[in-house]
Amino acid sequence: MGDSITLPLWLFAIIAVLAAWAAGVLILAPGMRWFFRRRINNVIRQVGQRLDVELPTFKLTRRQVLIDRLFHDPKVQAAAAARAAETGEPLSAVWRRVDLYAREIVPSFNAYLYFRIGYAAARALARVMYRVRLGYMDAESFARVDPRSAIVFVINHRSNMDYVLVAFLAAERAALSYAVGEWARIWPLQQLVRAMGAYFVRRNSGDALYRTVLARYVQMATSGGVTQAMFPEGGLTTDGKLRPPRFGLLDYMLKGFDEREGEDRRDLVFIPVGLNYDRVLEDRTQLLKLDRLSPRPGKAAGAWKTAAFVAEQLWLALTRRWYRFGYACVNFGTPISMRAWASERGLHFPDLDEATRRQAVSQVGAELMERISAVIPVLPVSVVARVLVKSPGQAFSALELKAAVHAEMETLAARGARMYIPREDQDYAFDVGLRMLQLRRIVQAADGLYRAVAGEEAVLAYYANAIAHLDAGPAGAASAAVAEPA
Repeated sequence: MGDSITLPLWLFAIIAVLAAWAAGVLILAPGMRWFFRRRINNVIRQVGQRLDVELPTFKLTRRQVLIDRLFHDPKVQAAAAARAAETGEPLSAVWRRVDLYAREIVPSFNAYLYFRIGYAAARALARVMYRVRLGYMDAESFARVDPRSAIVFVINHRSNMDYVLVAFLAAERAALSYAVGEWARIWPLQQLVRAMGAYFVRRNSGDALYRTVLARYVQMATSGGVTQAMFPEGGLTTDGKLRPPRFGLLDYMLKGFDEREGEDRRDLVFIPVGLNYDRVLEDRTQLLKLDRLSPRPGKAAGAWKTAAFVAEQLWLALTRRWYRFGYACVNFGTPISMRAWASERGLHFPDLDEATRRQAVSQVGAELMERISAVIPVLPVSVVARVLVKSPGQAFSALELKAAVHAEMETLAARGARMYIPREDQDYAFDVGLRMLQLRRIVQAADGLYRAVAGEEAVLAYYANAIAHLDAGPAGAASAAVAEPA
């Protein structure tokens, strides 16, 4: 019994690895799961006490459970059977594709990551880059919203910073779930985006089966009370103006909406959100899309330009010549209750035929776009750019330009525009807007006169176009159309 046993080194190494693996699986892993689950539950409890909108059970459900629910949904199964019968493809192969779609779409929300890490990172990033301001909020209307309602923030899309900015400013009220395009499906961004509660959408997909799976997930999340955020324009603005809207996701949400009251029925409330920036990081990249003949930089050139931009900003910061990119402002408009909207018009969406429902969705979408355009903030750079664009080639003295900008502010205010005037000082707003344009070499001063730099007219127009809808009337109403987002 006391004799020693000699083992080859390779066998001892295998036994040691297996022992370490067993200790990790049987002892360490359960302890770590308990530790992190306890911290997550503490976060959920604290957040639940703080949020104006409750954190729904659906959002906290394990991802695999949601995937199984989506896969076995009767409408999804019927669509899979119809696809198999139509194409002659084995039903098992169609089911594998449905499972793939479900796993691609369904997020894996992590409350700790969202509220402890994501919120702090979003706040830090937004505040480092911009002077972030909450310009306007219809607080009385917000207070009347039923906390059990399914809330959807409907936002104009100017920059990829929109995701960060709105999530940061809305974090005290709700945890947002975004519909994110395929651009984010790269490692490790894909895992991070999913953990933040976002779900992936294939834009312009012609696969009817995929659209059915996506539609059912959106309807499940909506009926489950998940607070969502959507960009009806379907992509970033290319010229600074509001883009024609696409209402595919809106159609999915409304298709199964039941306006009748009941314990198991939630109201569906849309909140229009308008945002604007004194500087959009993607402005020149987006403007390139307007000229199909202009050369497109490759991935290597794009990476080099990005690295050069970051290096330049770091150098400016080290030499104490760096300024933040001006103001970023968000306005929250008056919520629209779909229960009240449908009841006033005598509409019951589940009973509407295809044509009638699409017409009703277009009406809802047009009203949303009009309300979004009404609350887009008017910022200093947009006003100064607007004045210069209205007088192309003209040189202004400092006094002439200031007077023209003040007159433009008065005109916009008279039209009911939601203006953000820093420090409530129009002179300071003028100085901020002009300084930003000069720092970017879009406006130059020579012999005491200010004019647009030759070749930068398109960039100047981009910022003026941010508020061009104030001249054109309600945005989106004339061009509203239901289009599939996938």
